Amino acid sequence: MKFAFIVDPLPRLDPGHDTTVAFMEAAQKRGHEVWVTQAERLSAIAGEAQALLQAVELEPVKLVEGRWQAALPWFRVSEPQLRPLEDMDAVFMRTDPPVTIPYLYATYILDLCALGGTLVVNSPQGLRTANEKMYALQFPSVIPPTIVSQDKTVIEAFLETQGKVVLKPLGGKAGEGILLLEAGDRNFNSLIEISTRRGLEPIMVQAYLPAAREGDKRIVLLDGEAIGAVNRIPMGKEFRGNMAVGGRAEKVEITERDREICQVVAPKLRQDGLYFVGLDVIGGYLTEVNVTSPTGVREIDRFENTRLGEQVIDWVERQRSLMK
Repeated sequence: MKFAFIVDPLPRLDPGHDTTVAFMEAAQKRGHEVWVTQAERLSAIAGEAQALLQAVELEPVKLVEGRWQAALPWFRVSEPQLRPLEDMDAVFMRTDPPVTIPYLYATYILDLCALGGTLVVNSPQGLRTANEKMYALQFPSVIPPTIVSQDKTVIEAFLETQGKVVLKPLGGKAGEGILLLEAGDRNFNSLIEISTRRGLEPIMVQAYLPAAREGDKRIVLLDGEAIGAVNRIPMGKEFRGNMAVGGRAEKVEITERDREICQVVAPKLRQDGLYFVGLDVIGGYLTEVNVTSPTGVREIDRFENTRLGEQVIDWVERQRSLMK
């Protein structure tokens, strides 16, 4: 089989952390062809999705004394060649957010190869549908008190009701731009002006969950089923648990409450073609649904001695056999 991965430039990836690399290694281990490209290298030609693709050969990471160790260099690539994406059995759209206008245009190009019978993970239409903050609003029974607004008076009223809230930009990633705000803060006006770009953009405002001090759990779902989880613990004075801002990864169990949340969310994920997803859960509440390039696989594998990348590639193989 042929696998194409739409990724950020390979030198920017951390092979001991990035889930995309785990997927590529798993596909290579099973004897599949592995190709890489970037979103800006996609084209629509004669009604067909094409891309400048490079074959990639990986030097797999090794687990040494509880840490992933990568060789240098850890990858080799061929010269780019323009090829139809319909030649691929599966295409993984794994470009990191933010979801910009060019990102959305890339999903429209990917629609063409999806129509041609290539499995795209995640579905281009699903990626357009699922803003990683807003998508959670469809599941009110499992989320904390939450509003989305750009109106200062609406936000102030919610803050007064909750006492302490978290402000989230709708297009942010990895904890970027998230602010903690308490009722009575003299910086309220300035923080709302900055967050909403002076009332031009809505933001998500969620009740602060004290359980955040104990960690922000990432639950990894494959086709709606939980296959692993990792906890991200805030460090020092930081209130965010995201690993990108220094959160410490820690082993964690999937609880019965976590499974209830997954059961609520799974039917909609499957309906929207969102096959590989990361749910963020704090204190038994769903806070975000990550669909663009959810991570956590390397950390889960390290703690649980699993190989989730191989599970994902095995699932793709089964899906392709059903499509034939």
